[in-house]
Parts: sequence; C-alpha cells; structure tokens
Amino acid sequence: MTNDTEKIIKTETEWQQQLTPEQYAVTRKKATERPFTGEYIHNKADGTYCCVACGQSLFSSETKFDSGSGWPSFWDVIQQGNVELREDSSHGMKRVETVCSRCGAHLGHLFDDGPQDKTGQRYCINSASLSFRKSEELK
Repeated sequence: MTNDTEKIIKTETEWQQQLTPEQYAVTRKKATERPFTGEYIHNKADGTYCCVACGQSLFSSETKFDSGSGWPSFWDVIQQGNVELREDSSHGMKRVETVCSRCGAHLGHLFDDGPQDKTGQRYCINSASLSFRKSEELK
C-alpha cells in the first residue's frame, strides 16, 4: 500500500505527458466521466484502488458498493489522510470534492447517502482517477 506524505508537484505539461487525455481532464481539470462508462464501475475483484496520477492507495475493494449512481462508490477511505475534502460550489451546487492528498488529483465527490449500516457516506469516484491493483499483486 502506497502512503507517502511527500507531495508530488508537476507542471501541467508533465501531467499531460503522464496521463491519458481523459485522466488529465478528470484529475487536473476536474472533469467528470459519463455515468456507467468508467472502467471500474462493475469491478468486483479484491484489491486496492490507487490514485492514477501518483499511485497513493485510496480505497479498498472491501468498502466498494453498488450505489446505482453510475460511478464507483466507496463507504470509506483506505487510510485517513490519503483523501482530502474540499468545499466545491461549482455548477451552482454545494458539494464536497475529494482529492488525492499527495498530488492534488481530483477524484470525485463525497455525499451523505451511503450505506447507513457503515459510515453513511458515499465517495463517488471517477474511474479515470483510479488505477487498480488486485490483492495478489500486492503480496
């Protein structure tokens, strides 16, 4: 599990060279992928979801659930401090943006309509902001 507190700072050109156009649009420009189109929406494998930009561990498959929203959803982060929460008042809405604490990549948003028997929270995350490592790859 990657958890390095050293911040990663790159130029926009460096991010564009590293990321696909969709990954760049989502993580650096705060775009949103279309619902039900992301690579990980139906992923049921055991493993860890990491930041596509820096590799920091963000979410465990153990907290992933089908919210019906069209994006991968998680009821908790893998480790406190790996995901930062920021106020987002764009598009005439008040929301909570989620970003990678290590590189500042936009991940998605946090809502209070998650499983009530867990945290009650729903981290609604763009697949384009994630990479996935199966459990057997982590050993």
